[in-house]
Amino acid sequence: MNIITRAMQRFEEGEKVAIVIDPSVHHGMPHPRFHGKTGDVVAMQGKAYVIKIRDGGKIKHIIATPEHLRKV
Repeated sequence: MNIITRAMQRFEEGEKVAIVIDPSVHHGMPHPRFHGKTGDVVAMQGKAYVIKIRDGGKIKHIIATPEHLRKV
């Protein structure tokens, strides 16, 4: 899938997504410690998405652009 297609993908609230960091796009990149995590889309914030994940027994909200997200 090319970069333009990934940038244009849309997600609905409650949808499961995986965080897969694309190093060719620096803007909207989540912290590398969240690479490979799976979570739920909570909301949209500008052109990025807020993802709710569980990390170390805590709930965290990650903000990432669609280039760094994949549908599960």
